[in-house]
Amino acid sequence: MKKAIVFVLLTWCSVGYSQEHYAGLITSSRVGILNAGINPAELNNMSNKMEVNIFGISFNVANNKIGYSDLTSDTDFEELIFKGSEAVNARFDMEINGIGVAMKYKKWAFAITSKATGKLDLVDIDTKMGDAITNSSLNSLLGPTTINTNYNQRINGTTWGEVGFSASKNILDSEVHKFNVGATFKLLFPGSYANLGLDKLTGTITTTTTGAYLDNVSNTSLNIAYSGGLADSFSNFDDYSKSIFGSLNGFSGDIGFNYQWKEATKKENDNEDKSEDKSKDKYKNKYKLNAGLSIRNIGSMTFKDDNNYSTDYVLNIPDYINPTDGLDLSLFENIESLDEVEAILISEGYLNKTQASKKDFKVKLPTTFNAYADIKLISKFFVTGFIQQKITDDAQNDQITAQNIISLTPRFNTGYFEIYAPLSNSEIAGFNAGIGFRIGGFYLGSGSIVSALVSDSKQADIYTGFRWSFL
Repeated sequence: MKKAIVFVLLTWCSVGYSQEHYAGLITSSRVGILNAGINPAELNNMSNKMEVNIFGISFNVANNKIGYSDLTSDTDFEELIFKGSEAVNARFDMEINGIGVAMKYKKWAFAITSKATGKLDLVDIDTKMGDAITNSSLNSLLGPTTINTNYNQRINGTTWGEVGFSASKNILDSEVHKFNVGATFKLLFPGSYANLGLDKLTGTITTTTTGAYLDNVSNTSLNIAYSGGLADSFSNFDDYSKSIFGSLNGFSGDIGFNYQWKEATKKENDNEDKSEDKSKDKYKNKYKLNAGLSIRNIGSMTFKDDNNYSTDYVLNIPDYINPTDGLDLSLFENIESLDEVEAILISEGYLNKTQASKKDFKVKLPTTFNAYADIKLISKFFVTGFIQQKITDDAQNDQITAQNIISLTPRFNTGYFEIYAPLSNSEIAGFNAGIGFRIGGFYLGSGSIVSALVSDSKQADIYTGFRWSFL
């Protein structure tokens, strides 16, 4: 609804931020707290008896319109994002993993983790509508344009924190096979939220030399909801960081299963020097195959801030004889918050409430099904296949979004040192290639830096962190 949203989103993209956080690293045989984030059953495969996560941070941006080559062109961002007829989809994700502790004890493993998440999403934004608002009469063709969308257009921002309690139990551990189960229970601390949903919009946009006007709109559903810092501005990234952790008002959970086909262990030779330093092997899990299934983020959280607001409306704009009597879309160019959008539409007399405003409202987490398999090809060389399938519907106004992803990651792992190259295909940005490395507990990587350098990537990400393993 606003130029700043598009500009800020794409500026972050130009700095360099896949929707799969820690791409390539989360399925490494150097197992720790990060692996448990994708599957809690992995805790029983930890490379050491204890691990402390010091920090981890991941930034991700993906869109379906603008590639890296477009960032150096003279064309305005607004023209680029709203070109063509395909609806605009863009996702910004930030994940910060704080202090966490994990330990193994006999056939059990446990972990306590902390994480903060921030998201800003553009979901199925109609290009004709977006172009008319951001470019008005400057770049748009004069005359009428028909709008007929059968989907829900959303602008959505969310921040929340979570504290997780994980447990994993080893069920089978023979010379050849190993099977674990695990679960994570998470306390959710909703921070801030903003959602504008315009469902099944039909109407006519008429562009003249004085501006763009919308009329002939009937029975279009509109949801406006906000809470916390995003009530004042949904495009200012400072407001995302101010209120990540709110009060405890939600719960979620993950469940997972893990199987290993283990490598045969050679018996020690009596003449072997048993005093030989084995420390270089402490980061290894010796297997031919490591596979897992998990369902993540089953749950929801309730926003209860003092400035909470959620209302459903019906938007009706008459079919005027003179189209310039319709809704002047230039009124939305400089807005800062959703209550400004609401105030404009109410003052123009185009909104009717379909229900009373809600002071408190519930938001669903992005539940996903995940599956992966890490196969040892030859000594020190592995390849991992990974798939993420969302179970929820991004079109729902009370739903936080997720992406469908499939990836393949070849890796070289000596134990203490590891280098890998994730190749992924995501629902929004398409194919991307990246590279990352790990030295002991330190890691740095990106799921898209290679494709950004050699092709016209529409995705960018970077992540780094450090964890300490011992015993």
